[in-house]
Amino acid sequence: MHKDALRLVFSNKRYLALSVAIFVSLLIVLSIVSEYIFFSPILLFYVPAYEITNFSLVVIVSALSGLVISLSIYRIRMLDGGARRSGTGFLGSIIGASAGACSCGSIGFAVVSTFGAVGGTATAFLTNYALPLRLVSIAILGYTYYVSVKGIMGQCKITGSQADGIHRNEL
Repeated sequence: MHKDALRLVFSNKRYLALSVAIFVSLLIVLSIVSEYIFFSPILLFYVPAYEITNFSLVVIVSALSGLVISLSIYRIRMLDGGARRSGTGFLGSIIGASAGACSCGSIGFAVVSTFGAVGGTATAFLTNYALPLRLVSIAILGYTYYVSVKGIMGQCKITGSQADGIHRNEL
């Protein structure tokens, strides 16, 4: 069932390109924000040994976000799945992306200086709970993937059987 749905969606090269673009851009942005990519004095990518778990979760969230968002857009555009049912995929992506966004120094200072005590509280919360929030976002994205695949295959079976009936009646 999953292979058929993925083959159906990603047979269109635009959805494959969208998925890869979301994965790469989210991975780069989260790596910069989480301070795995440095630009000064030279371009450097470095993951300390104690951060391997967090980096792995960033990669998983990025990959699942690319996959789920592509499936959700396909479902909304081609199969009239409705934006409300596909909204949890976007919610999981936002939670996963924001889990580590305010924990780094430069963005944390900007948030604190802009929003004061509320910004400081949000920064402290996201810093302390980045790992559980990423795990929650992975769970949300996994559930959304399952629901999207189930919905795509269910709608395609109905559409396919209706199309067979139309073709038989025309003959």
